[in-house]
Amino acid sequence: MELTRDQRLYLRGLAHGLKPVVMIGNNGLTDSVIREIAISLEAHELIKVRVLGDDRALREQWYTEICGHLGCAPVQHIGKLLLLYRPAGEPRIVFPKPGKSASAKAAPAKAATAKAAKK
Repeated sequence: MELTRDQRLYLRGLAHGLKPVVMIGNNGLTDSVIREIAISLEAHELIKVRVLGDDRALREQWYTEICGHLGCAPVQHIGKLLLLYRPAGEPRIVFPKPGKSASAKAAPAKAATAKAAKK
């Protein structure tokens, strides 16, 4: 599954307040961990996974393996957190239309507020 840059940015914004729902511990990426990630993706569509290892190359390998095995999209890998997205049967996350970002909508409102403050 491939996401556009704008879709990834949108999902990263949505995930900002999320807590990790799955942790990959000392036993690594086991079948039970993959099963738990799949269940969480079905329930939430967008999840954070925490990896408790210091080996960055191994975290990247697991990130790729999870996405390939579960058919989810890699959104972000930052530090020991992996951000994954897979739409459910009835998607709950609706992406904004291309070219209409939240910041573009906010810019006119900020300008109007600045003008009102000057008066």
